[in-house]
Amino acid sequence: MAELRPSGAPAPTAPPAPGPTAPPAFASLFPPGLHAIYGECRRLYPDQPNPLQVTAIVKYWLGGPDPLDYVSMYRNVGSPSANIPEHWHYISFGLSDLYGDNRVHEFTGTDGPSGFGFELTFRLKRETGESAPPTWPAELMQGLARYVFQSENTFCSGDHVSWHSPLDNSESRIQHMLLTEDPQMQPVQTPFGVVTFLQIVGVCTEELHSAQQWNGQGILELLRTVPVAGGPWLITDMRRGETIFEIDPHLQERVDKGIETDGSNLSGVSAKCAWDDLSRPPEDDEDSRSICIGTQPRRLSGKDTEQIRETLRRGLEINSKPVLPPINPQRQNGLAHDRAPSRKDSLESDSSTAIIPHELIRTRQLESVHLKFNQESGALIPLCLRGRLLHGRHFTYKSITGDMAITFVSTGVEGAFATEEHPYAAHGPWLQVRRPFFFSLLPFVDFLVHPSSSPLAALGGTPSWEAGHERLLDSGPGACG
Repeated sequence: MAELRPSGAPAPTAPPAPGPTAPPAFASLFPPGLHAIYGECRRLYPDQPNPLQVTAIVKYWLGGPDPLDYVSMYRNVGSPSANIPEHWHYISFGLSDLYGDNRVHEFTGTDGPSGFGFELTFRLKRETGESAPPTWPAELMQGLARYVFQSENTFCSGDHVSWHSPLDNSESRIQHMLLTEDPQMQPVQTPFGVVTFLQIVGVCTEELHSAQQWNGQGILELLRTVPVAGGPWLITDMRRGETIFEIDPHLQERVDKGIETDGSNLSGVSAKCAWDDLSRPPEDDEDSRSICIGTQPRRLSGKDTEQIRETLRRGLEINSKPVLPPINPQRQNGLAHDRAPSRKDSLESDSSTAIIPHELIRTRQLESVHLKFNQESGALIPLCLRGRLLHGRHFTYKSITGDMAITFVSTGVEGAFATEEHPYAAHGPWLQVRRPFFFSLLPFVDFLVHPSSSPLAALGGTPSWEAGHERLLDSGPGACG
């Protein structure tokens, strides 16, 4: 629950939480992480020292449901001569470390990211006669923040979020989101690390699908060229009734050419998925073949988690020879997105390394596997096949209900443990399926797009599929787009 009030002194602070040594105590009424972000806001809006602010009544660190302590709302006059309309600018406080005393985020030093390393922003076109900003974007930002806190999957520029509902709960066609760097907010160095600002951009379903099939950055660039669809600052207009492809049909040709030339740079999604070894029944509850269907799935080890993160990162790189890094105990943890590693990086599990020693897990070759996806995850199989594997790349589904993963790899990917001789292989809860065997599924992909068709039977040597109907929030790295 939240309340609307002018910004001012933050709520009283709590005592420091136990944990690693925190920096020296600061003035309790204005935490230094908060002060640093306010400083950037004041740079942009010197004439609005006390903007309207949505604040969580019960703070997250006191047991409340909302991870963001505050969302400030500014009036931006835009620049009509540059096709930038007047709009409301929303800025979150809470994904980064505001306090530095471990009450929400672990303090890891000043050189790396602060908390998750970013805050969210959103730009909403101001309607004629509108004197105060709508507050629904603050709840939208809280929803995304809850996803980040619960999954520990971080966002980066170019990621997409499948929302499947008008962002303002109206009848709008703007029902999904892309993320990009805020065009005005500069990265901030706080006493607890660096904070960058990722802007939410509302998009139509057709634009989301194009971002999945090609890449998010490409669609963002197209949106910037269409003033009514975002313009240079990618301002969301909830009353926009046409997609960019309806406004300018030539843009579809650019997307089609990009897909044909580049394929998709969506290298993985967080999804509802599972897999099972059909080669023979599990011998007992500890048999690793039952890890994905039992009530207590075994977690990915830290090294497996690191390798999948690196796989997703490398999937964003357009090169002629994609590489899966070797499993190496000497590798350092962390996901490189032009920032220092963080304990909050996507796909990481705090307790995973204590579950099973990585060195004791052997790679197993499987004869037959059973793959399970919910409906939206299954609908991405054509993208995986034609947008990734046909271009010599890989695609990973990371389970959001248990620590397991399924990676499809092509013959051009080095370092994979699935081979031509053994196209289905598992390392603990991480399954790999290798091309060209996966391409035997092409005639059956229609089932995943049209789930009313009859399901496939489980055949020896061929993956079988099961589709469900749960809604999926996917994005990138771990939701990586």
